[in-house]
Formats: sequence, structure tokens, C-alpha cells
Amino acid sequence: MAIAKSGGDIANNIIGPNSYFTGKFLINGSLRIDGHFEGKYLQADQLYVGPTGKLRTNINATSVIVEGLVLGNINATSRVLLMPTAKILGDIKTPELIIQNGVILEGRCTISNDLKSSAKDLLEAEYEKNKKIPEDFIARS
Repeated sequence: MAIAKSGGDIANNIIGPNSYFTGKFLINGSLRIDGHFEGKYLQADQLYVGPTGKLRTNINATSVIVEGLVLGNINATSRVLLMPTAKILGDIKTPELIIQNGVILEGRCTISNDLKSSAKDLLEAEYEKNKKIPEDFIARS
């Protein structure tokens, strides 16, 4: 397997610029996509979507770097980095999201270390935690 530089990282698996891949794709390690991938599901440790990469799938990864086009949701347990040429149509869930100037993004972003719970539930729980009504307010009621 060839090794290629991808955004400063090493990708040990590549879908090249003239390639078209479909289906469910689960991979241990890193994956660089410069071609097309269309499917129900894509899972990798590190995913790099190059400037010519076009994906129509839902992504689960540790970290994701996007320079190309993604139609689908991104769920990353570490980080998502959207480079200036990135175009995303879908929701993003990650603890860290970096968006550079020029990105086109339509979707909801959930930034939280607890990706198993919804942001709404986490925020409402935080609001309710240690909530005290002042004694003088109760006396006035």
C-alpha cells in the first residue's frame, strides 16, 4: 500500500482522484479521499477529504479534515477541521470544530465532549444544576 502525505498527516489508504467507490466502508487507520465515495456509512480513524474529494455518506471518525465536498453528517470524537475550500451539507458533532474563512456549511453543529447526549439535554441539565431560588424572592411571591 502506498503512503501519501495528506494535510500534514500520513494516509495509509487512498481513494485516488479518478476513483469512484460505493458501499459501506470501515477502515482501521487513516484514509485520504481525492475521488468519489458514495454510501451509507464511512468509518476511519483519521479521514482526509482532499480538494477533489466528493462524498455522499455519513462519516464516523476520530478526526476529519475536509477540503472537498461532503453531503452527509460528520461525527468525530476528536476534531473536525474545515479548510477554506470545504463544502458541507450535513450536521457535525465533535468536541472541537475549526472552520476557516471561505467554507460553505449548512447544517447543525454540536460541539461537546459528550457526543452521546444532545447539546439541548446537556445545557438544560447544566441550567438546572445547583439552581436555587433566593429566599427573599420566595417571601415576595
